[in-house]
Amino acid sequence: MLDTVITVIIACGIIFALWYLLKNLTTLIVNSVIGLIVLVLVSQFNLLGMESFKVTWGAVLVCALGGLPGAILLIVLNFAGISI
Repeated sequence: MLDTVITVIIACGIIFALWYLLKNLTTLIVNSVIGLIVLVLVSQFNLLGMESFKVTWGAVLVCALGGLPGAILLIVLNFAGISI
């Protein structure tokens, strides 16, 4: 009887942990996709007067990990003359 109770408690804990991780993972994925879209739009359409903005693997990695704040950081760094 005690084994069944412990198994149910562990299963509930695993389900809660997976639900929490998947909820946050969805938010991170959406943020990364929005950041990559902003990065491509700025580079392709010369937005903000940045004709020299190039998309490199480093910029994509920063944008994929940082999302929209990463894209904004790359834009600010490009204004300062630093490219990644």
